[in-house]
Amino acid sequence: MSIAPVRRAAHAAVGVLAWACAQPALGQAADEAAANSAAAFDEGVTEAPSEHPAPVATGGTSAAPRLDPQAARIDALEAELHELREMIADLKGSTAANIAAVRADQRANTVTIANGRPTIASGDGQFTAAFRGVFQLDAAHYDQDAPRSLATDFRRGSFGDAVENERARDLNDGANFRRARLGVEGRAFGDWEYNFLYEFGGSGVEEAGRISAAWVQYNGLGRWKIRAGAFSPPGGLEEAVSTNGSLFAERAAASELVRGIASGDGRTAAMVWANGERWTASLAWTGNLIGAQTFDEQSAFVGRLTYVPARGPDWLVHLGINSTVVVEPPASGPDVENRVATNIRLRERPELRVDGTRLVDTGNIDAEGLSTVGLEFGAQRKNLYVQAEWFGIDVQRRASALSDPNFSGWYVQTGWTITGEPRRYQTNNGTFDAPRGEKPFSWKDRSPGVWELGLRYSVLDLNHLEGAPGTIPLASTVRGGEQEIFTAGLNWYPNANVRFQAAYQYVTVDRLSPGGTAFGAAPATPPAGAQVGQDLSIWSFRTQYAF
Repeated sequence: MSIAPVRRAAHAAVGVLAWACAQPALGQAADEAAANSAAAFDEGVTEAPSEHPAPVATGGTSAAPRLDPQAARIDALEAELHELREMIADLKGSTAANIAAVRADQRANTVTIANGRPTIASGDGQFTAAFRGVFQLDAAHYDQDAPRSLATDFRRGSFGDAVENERARDLNDGANFRRARLGVEGRAFGDWEYNFLYEFGGSGVEEAGRISAAWVQYNGLGRWKIRAGAFSPPGGLEEAVSTNGSLFAERAAASELVRGIASGDGRTAAMVWANGERWTASLAWTGNLIGAQTFDEQSAFVGRLTYVPARGPDWLVHLGINSTVVVEPPASGPDVENRVATNIRLRERPELRVDGTRLVDTGNIDAEGLSTVGLEFGAQRKNLYVQAEWFGIDVQRRASALSDPNFSGWYVQTGWTITGEPRRYQTNNGTFDAPRGEKPFSWKDRSPGVWELGLRYSVLDLNHLEGAPGTIPLASTVRGGEQEIFTAGLNWYPNANVRFQAAYQYVTVDRLSPGGTAFGAAPATPPAGAQVGQDLSIWSFRTQYAF
């Protein structure tokens, strides 16, 4: 018998194997290939010409052709095809199971802790919730002259505040939690962000609890974002940096005072803002602080523009301008025929809050509006940086022939990181944040953490036509006082969560008494023109943990 049919069958079987490996519908194809191979073999056996004539039967017997080897080969090929079909079926099943597992993992929530901050995220990244917290415990010693009676000791605090008049002569040595915050922030449906932050700290006295931030933001407009709720719109270079990473425990007095006019934590507001690699822009409408109710709510606008005109691999220059415009001050009572006073009051503490006494104060000014202009400058080269701001404040009196008072303030500060790490410039809000070390502090590994020195000189002038000492003020005079502060500080960052700040401040307050009953009935109010300011030193220390 010829072996050509067997060869043809073998070739057909090999072709079927190759074809089956490339086709998804293997089961049906394998059956068809096996059937065709068997048919081809049968046809070859019955129709192929024989090389030798069939033997003639003799003696009642005949010799039949032996087909066992060929049949065995066909059976082996069919077995291999069947095994291959089962293998591919198993592969399809396992692949489908793996895909289902991957999809299940994508849908599963994840919990991570980065730099001590717990974060929950959905598998598709559309929803996140990060828990935040910070406590800042401040301790301070106020080094000032010993107090005497009100009749002979003329040092004073806010106008008309008997408690502050007492405290100005003996500021409180002690400690308080400046900030104690807990909250959650995150993302929802991809394009939305939210933030809820509750505050239990305070200035001099801890509070029962209040809303520090509660806002929602839409990010689906490209660079531009829209935010509404309660928050502090950026109103300056120092105002925009987080207090967790600021160079000193408190902002410079001029920056803090302007911030308090129409911004600050817990301010109801709506804002549009955007940023690029070198610029930021924001504009917000603001109302009252949460918890402050007036007869008519204050209405104001806060705007800021920043730009980085020059930068290199390890240096940059920052420029900025900001403005606050109060278009409607809060009313002090029912607005009957537009005769009720709409007061604006500017006052500020030294750059520490262990004692809450304000040493400079304009008192109430009946005004129809207020506007500020702020100029910003910042520069950084490696681990050295400097920043400065100047603010001009104009108050427009309401229905008055008196001159409109103008006030001003400025500061300059510099920081040098001893261990070499630079402050981090934040492009999203145009400000300088705290340095970060590569390795946390470790006594065993001799890793020091990050050490930083800081210096600042600030001036806040709330005087208008103040006149000379010993004189009676003019009708337009505002004797709010001038405060100058020199600060030297040392910061230690053992790791990304913990910070310690030690600082020394020398405070000079030059302020004249307006006389009358400005501070209260005699002897609370010193004679007109008497010096009610003072010089003092403050030693302070802050312990902070933030995540």
